[in-house]
Amino acid sequence: MLSNEERDWQLKAREFATALILPTIEQDFEDKYFRRELVAELGAAGFLGMHLTGYGCAGAGAVSYGLVCLELEAADSGWRTFVSVQGSLAMSAIHKYGSEEQKQRWLPGMAAGELIGCFALTEPSGGSDPAGMLTTARHDGDGWVIDGSKRWIGLASIADVAVVWAKTDEGVRGFLVPTDTAGFTATPIDTKLSMRASIQCDVVLDGVRVPGDAMLPEARGLSGPFGCLNEARFGIVWGAMGAARSCLDAAIGRSTSRTVFGKPIGAMQLIQAKLADMFVEYEKGVLLALHLGRLKERGALTPAQISAGKLNSVREAIRIAGEARGILGGDGITSEFPVMRHLANLESVRTYEGTDEIHQLVLGRALTGLNAFA
Repeated sequence: MLSNEERDWQLKAREFATALILPTIEQDFEDKYFRRELVAELGAAGFLGMHLTGYGCAGAGAVSYGLVCLELEAADSGWRTFVSVQGSLAMSAIHKYGSEEQKQRWLPGMAAGELIGCFALTEPSGGSDPAGMLTTARHDGDGWVIDGSKRWIGLASIADVAVVWAKTDEGVRGFLVPTDTAGFTATPIDTKLSMRASIQCDVVLDGVRVPGDAMLPEARGLSGPFGCLNEARFGIVWGAMGAARSCLDAAIGRSTSRTVFGKPIGAMQLIQAKLADMFVEYEKGVLLALHLGRLKERGALTPAQISAGKLNSVREAIRIAGEARGILGGDGITSEFPVMRHLANLESVRTYEGTDEIHQLVLGRALTGLNAFA
């Protein structure tokens, strides 16, 4: 069901994860350490903005990109998240909505991993209602002054440029803000029990002045950030299944090596039933992801279909991880196995890019034609 090119991308990502992420990820998670030196390696592999064309980007298909997300998240959700924030959010915003000058300035360096971007949309009061954002941008001479705060902004403290969404007299607009601009402050959130090997920040914009050409000219209203969020959600549809596969593999392996009542627990009917159910949900999730990928490549993928994929993949991945933890017994809560780390990370993945409830409402609206958001 995959082309040779798609399989090559998948195997490249699997080799990358095996060689460069897995040897240190348990300790990195424990230490809350982001291994920044891997960013350039991700760029060299072609993974950053790989679904975009031109400006040093690989121009790969949607399924190839999805397979890379699956393999990276099989190692750790934080590294798939990095690829999503950099490529599907920050780079996609510039590629979709930026001027040619903006694209030339930022995209080649971001594709190479020489520059890092972040996407500043969510605010401290919540992320599910971006129309209620409080961050503002006002005209000041030939430029703009931005004031406000953002929260849970991936990579902000190490980013070179932030895509900042703010309310203006013209509606919601996007701005490219170099992070060394006076008044821009990003502080890593240090109390996380999930996504500990990646970076999420609080951002304060205090009188941040940017020139007029910092605005993304083609992004008008909330359709701008939503277009980028749909790119990121597509990657999650695939990525969450990578975490699920890792947990399923751990459970299968442990079921044959752990002996109770004189035989491997994998010989017990209850354990085999659990493994079978986990496998079926994993297979269904990957097949749905592949179907959505083919629709995306034909230009036929709708936001509601992406919501169905994101809701299903993350929800089922969490269930698979939970069942795997039970099969591993007490050892399942230790770092000897990846299951508890994946389970903790997936709780973050469940929340960002639309909670379960938001995607349920998106699907409910598509099914009934009635809007239940307000």
